[in-house]
Amino acid sequence: MGLIGYLIYFNTIKSDDFINSPYNTRQDTFADRVVRGKIMSSDGEVLAQTNVSEDGTEERSYPYNNVFAHVVGYDSNGKSGLESEANFQLLSSHEFFLNQIRNEFMGTKNTGDTVVSTLNADLQTTAYNSLGDRRGAVVALEPSTGKILALVSKPDFDPNTISENWDTLVNDETNSSLLNRATMGQYPPGSTFKVVTALDYFRTRGSFNGFSFDCQGSITKENHTIQCYNGKVHGTEDFYTAFANSCNCAFAEIGTELGGASLLKTSEDLLFNKKLPLTSYRKSSFTLNGSSGIPLIMQTAIGQGNTLVSPMHMALITSAIANDGLLMKPYLIDKVTNAGGDTIRTTEPTDYKRLMTSNEAALLGKLMEGVVQNGTASALNGRGYTVAGKTGSAEYDENGSSHSWFIGYSNVDKPDLVVAIIVEGGGTGSEAAVPIAADLFDAYYFD
Repeated sequence: MGLIGYLIYFNTIKSDDFINSPYNTRQDTFADRVVRGKIMSSDGEVLAQTNVSEDGTEERSYPYNNVFAHVVGYDSNGKSGLESEANFQLLSSHEFFLNQIRNEFMGTKNTGDTVVSTLNADLQTTAYNSLGDRRGAVVALEPSTGKILALVSKPDFDPNTISENWDTLVNDETNSSLLNRATMGQYPPGSTFKVVTALDYFRTRGSFNGFSFDCQGSITKENHTIQCYNGKVHGTEDFYTAFANSCNCAFAEIGTELGGASLLKTSEDLLFNKKLPLTSYRKSSFTLNGSSGIPLIMQTAIGQGNTLVSPMHMALITSAIANDGLLMKPYLIDKVTNAGGDTIRTTEPTDYKRLMTSNEAALLGKLMEGVVQNGTASALNGRGYTVAGKTGSAEYDENGSSHSWFIGYSNVDKPDLVVAIIVEGGGTGSEAAVPIAADLFDAYYFD
């Protein structure tokens, strides 16, 4: 009886999950009966479709060429992106049953269902063009739902020519064009990590009030020296001005007061070293612990050291801050429709995890507002919408070369859009990443 009950449960509840697994190669047998469906943007643009010639030859095409390369993916030489994640839906057909009967008699294939993504074509194109020919990644999320609105990674590729260029792409270790840097990239977070250090400080001290630090442009402990950018002397700072100025000296001091064990706990609360609510990603790494030395703690507290994180992970942390501390599960598939446009299934927003309290999120938001109003992201101030954010410069070699970071969200009283941006070798956050954020916010509100 138990076995019969499980078989009924499996066939009615769980079978679709197993069939829909990207590891299930039997899905591809559905292509014998179904023409692979379309992938659409949320604003009605075709992102992928199958063209069928008169002799029945099928060819998958991507009208936007490279623009959606990593997030939509490809359907030859294996699968990636939405082509992989939504494979089962694309090879399923819920055409009107009379059409299916007619197709059966005529020996023709049914039309696969259409996957309507959460991606916004205009926002994606803006992000792609703004990043230009530079290496890096851009992520844009809706914090209240978890919808992924844009996801760009460069260097990229043209999915229309993936078969012809496969060997070149696979063997080109210099560019790693197939790598989705937004979800799989591993970067030092630079000063964007100061939101984590700030949260740990608040949890330990209970308030930002009463903090005072006299920045002289550098700080030395145990023969290890940390400098502020270009050795700038910030003078006397409270917590808010230290954060707005991205003062390395102040946060190195804060880190040594907190210690490695405390920073580890708060970091893991924010999903470092933990599973992320994504289909494909690389886990972020945080290595401090209670026995870590002062020099490494100083470096880690300002986003250097051994810490590595993906742009998507930083977008998730920012999304939780923007959404009163609650992280919504990010998703790419808004709904699935049949060939006639009828909705088959819809994705409902889902709570994933509370990363911080509502009060903690509000306080971090105030710190991030100060960065835009009076600090390193002031270029985003007074543009017709409000922004809270944090810039970052993440050094990655002995010459002091740095990646440019920005994380932030717009309409701070009721956040609309979260962005996380990294430009490899871009210098400071205000130099390269902030202008991209400005383009995204402008496109969201004014285009």
